[in-house]
Amino acid sequence: MDIKEMLKRVQSGAMTIEEAESELKDLPFKDLGYAKLDYHRKLRSGFPETVFCQGKPDEYLGRIFQELYEKNGEVMGTRADERQYRLVKEALPEAVYDPISRIIQARRGEAKREGCVAVLTGGTADVPVAEEAAQTAEFFGCYVERIYDVGVAGIHRLLSQRERFQKANCVIAVAGMEGALGTVVAGLVENPVIAVPTSVGYGASFHGLSALLTMLNSCANGISVVNIDNGYGAGYLATQINRLAVK
Repeated sequence: MDIKEMLKRVQSGAMTIEEAESELKDLPFKDLGYAKLDYHRKLRSGFPETVFCQGKPDEYLGRIFQELYEKNGEVMGTRADERQYRLVKEALPEAVYDPISRIIQARRGEAKREGCVAVLTGGTADVPVAEEAAQTAEFFGCYVERIYDVGVAGIHRLLSQRERFQKANCVIAVAGMEGALGTVVAGLVENPVIAVPTSVGYGASFHGLSALLTMLNSCANGISVVNIDNGYGAGYLATQINRLAVK
């Protein structure tokens, strides 16, 4: 429960002062010893804390998800594998998993989605990173338009979808190889473009470094670039832009 909702319930008499005090005792964070859960994150930034699952010890993961869900009514984890999902599912039956984006999430009720973020990929191999971006934006309240496999090697595919991505408040362009998609898209739209380099490519792509450098050196204006394979970061930033546009 967030602070505003809690204060409304106290004001209406639905919650006693003692109950509110009990809820507030763990703010601004709860110390589990192995993790300090940031319950003030949404109050400060508008987004609840996200769990980065990769590398977390098994004995901690389920408890972290459970605690965040109980406090916030929602929780999302990135870079999770199937085994980690099964561990979380035991502690949090509401959890669902998408093996493509590798995201675990749980939420009470339906998320309200507004605005529009378009997520484009150069190829189908870029879809896992794109889905991490798309599902992050959806979790945080955006309507997402997915436009996949429209790389510049067959530019007619991209141009045929112009109307769909030109209406978006923000465009996420996900590409590996030489990473030219972001530059081309930025030349076709008036709103911000977030370029996401992926580690897709042959040897001289250097696991995404080639795409990263192309995107950083883009001749088009209005591009921001996130780290290699950082779909989550792109989805988060796109949500911030989309929220400003909706306001």
